[in-house]
Amino acid sequence: MQFLDEDLYEAIKNYIPKVSEYVNSHGGGIELLGVKDGTVYITLTGACGGCSMSLMTTKMVVQKKLRELIHPALTVVNVDGTPENVMPEDAYTGPKEEEKKEETTEEKHGMLDNLKHMVGL
Repeated sequence: MQFLDEDLYEAIKNYIPKVSEYVNSHGGGIELLGVKDGTVYITLTGACGGCSMSLMTTKMVVQKKLRELIHPALTVVNVDGTPENVMPEDAYTGPKEEEKKEETTEEKHGMLDNLKHMVGL
C-alpha cells in the first residue's frame, strides 16, 4: 500500500463517524488507536467492547466499510487485550499533544478574526 501511516490515519479518522453507525446502533463505539503499514488498530467500546461478536463486527462491518471507502487492502485489528491483537509500539497514533494545541489555537484565532471582520471590528 502506498499511503503514509499519517495520511491513512487522517483518512480513517475522517471516516470513523460514518463507519461507526452500525456499532453505535448496538450501543457501542469505535476508537481509532493507530495505523502501521496498512493495518488499522481500533478498539470497540461500550456494549461492543466485550461482545462475543466483536471479531465479526471488526471484519464484516468496520474493515469491509473502510476497504470500500479508502483502500481494498486495508486490514483492521480490534485491540482487545488478546496476545494476537496487539498494536505495535511504533504504530502512528496521531499528532502529538503540542501539535494538537497549535492546531486548536490557530483555529480559534481564525474564527475570532472572522467574527471581528463580520461585525466590522
